[in-house]
Amino acid sequence: MRLVFAGTPAPAVPSLERLVGRGDHEVVGVVTRPDAPLGRKRVLTPSPVAAAAEAHGLPVVKAARLDEEATARIEALRPDLGVIVAYGGLVREPLLSTPRLGWINLHFSVLPAWRGAAPVQHAIIADDAELGASVFQLVPELDAGDVFAARSWPNDAGLTAGAALEMLADRGADLLAEVVDGLVAGTARAVPQTGEPSLAPKLAIDDGRLDWRLDARAVLARFRGTTPEPGAWTTLGGERLKVLEARPLDPSEAVEPLAAGELRPERRRVLVGTADAPVELVRVQPAGKGAMAAADWGRGLAESLRTLE
Repeated sequence: MRLVFAGTPAPAVPSLERLVGRGDHEVVGVVTRPDAPLGRKRVLTPSPVAAAAEAHGLPVVKAARLDEEATARIEALRPDLGVIVAYGGLVREPLLSTPRLGWINLHFSVLPAWRGAAPVQHAIIADDAELGASVFQLVPELDAGDVFAARSWPNDAGLTAGAALEMLADRGADLLAEVVDGLVAGTARAVPQTGEPSLAPKLAIDDGRLDWRLDARAVLARFRGTTPEPGAWTTLGGERLKVLEARPLDPSEAVEPLAAGELRPERRRVLVGTADAPVELVRVQPAGKGAMAAADWGRGLAESLRTLE
């Protein structure tokens, strides 16, 4: 079957690699977002999907929007099926109907839970028991198409959103490849989504602010769900403090209680109070400085700075 693949960030690369590596189908073209400026010098850099496609010698269509020009270029590839994984743009008619079998989408949740751009982050912030992936038929409505296959895995309490997305990208690639094979064999069947949808819009910087008035589990869930993007943070003395790594204390450890947001620098660690148990700050980045061990940062704190806001 002739496939056209659309994706942009690193989590889409395992799916492209899986489809190319199997050799059962022909990936006739790859659609991705245009090169973006990265780093301090803002050097124009191809997307991870573009780099992977070029390494395989695949034709690449770089488009910020899937407009008439992009549609014509994709149509010229004569695809039987469109496959999309985190492209970063909407597929509308007539492109939606251009491939003979339409488009299928790998989404990192068990639909209809967490429709939108940031399903993994929202699932972790909500402290869901499981994370998942779905392959569904793309339709005009957001993530609302019939589902061919879905799987879920435990939400490990130590996983950040970045690590969870890496795991789901790899396992979801296998799920996607199975659906593609099923479509070729004529055995794939999609079923309507059931249940109440929940939404997962793209996170903003303010979504990373930690609220120490919540219990430790909720604080750490937000930390994990916003790490590495958009980043977890708090304020101290009116200045932003990025929280790069944090963890719970051993439940068996007896510690003196701390008020919500109260800091306790110790010789080898820094504790901060929540609504119930303290949590440990492991790595932080103060405003205008580089990342550092929280214990080193804590040793330099003035006595007047002992409460995170």
